[in-house]
Order: sequence, then C-alpha cells, then structure tokens
Amino acid sequence: MPESHLRASDADRAAVADVLGGHMSAGRLTVAEYDERLARAYAARTYGELAELTADLPAPAPTAPAQETAPAPAPGACGGQDWSRYWAHGWSGGWTGGWAGSTGLRAAWASWLTTAVIVVGIWALSSAASGDLLYPWPVWVIGPWGVVLLAQSLGAGPGRDRQPALHGGAPHRDR
Repeated sequence: MPESHLRASDADRAAVADVLGGHMSAGRLTVAEYDERLARAYAARTYGELAELTADLPAPAPTAPAQETAPAPAPGACGGQDWSRYWAHGWSGGWTGGWAGSTGLRAAWASWLTTAVIVVGIWALSSAASGDLLYPWPVWVIGPWGVVLLAQSLGAGPGRDRQPALHGGAPHRDR
C-alpha cells in the first residue's frame, strides 16, 4: 500500500470492502465486526486508516494461474463453414429438426394451449360481464401462433433431411 498519510480513493475503499467481505465469507469476521469495519472503510480518508482495518487478517491467497483453453478453429478451417456454434452447444451430429425435436414442440404446443385457455377465458368473462358477445379478439393471439406451430410440426416430419445443408444452412428434401 502507498504511504499511510496519502489520501485514499473511492476505488481503494471499495477494494478494502471487498477484502473484508471475503474474510467474513471465510468466517474470519463476524457480521457485527464486518459491519463495523465496513463503515470505517467507507469513512477512511487515508491509506493508513484502510490498512488498520485488515492488519489482523491474513493476506489473500495467491490465485492459481488460469488454465489455457484450446484455441477456436480458424474461420474456413472446416470446409469454409464456421461450425463453432454447433460445437459450443454440444452438437454431436444429430440434427433434431424444429425446436429441439418433438420434446420442444410438445412444450411449445403446451404453451400455446395454456395461453389459448387464458385468453379465451378472459374473452368469455368479458362477454358475460357485458351481456353481449364481444369481438373474438383471442383469434389474433392464438391464430398466428397456432399456424406457426402447425407449420413447424408438419415441417419436422418424414421426408425432411434433419441435417443442415453444407452450403445453404437450411434443411433440404431427400432426393
């Protein structure tokens, strides 16, 4: 730490507060001691006042050097394609089609059905409360969503290649 009579900055006070928090987490300080030292840390004006707060605490243990990770493949190293997005997400070669295959579609349909029940219920209660049959606005909520889900469900069926095309990025029909 610099000379004890020099003025400390907000960043210096915050750094000491972080150190105190680490010591409290490690069990070296009680909550009451931490609160008292934290208040003193933020009220400290000099490096000497900050040093007093941690004088009876051990210095932080040195951290282990970070392990090096394997470099990402160079762009164009895989036949001109960047396949890193598949590797990063655990793609093992099995294209499931659709939204993560049938499990994802079932979840999407369940969300659609839940939403449909809620909005139709709101519409029915509103119609009953008004004593008149109101405009069927839920059609605009559940209709387009249902069409997209139906297209997705039918598009993931037999006759589709479930692997992305190498140069188009989109699945293509079997020949």
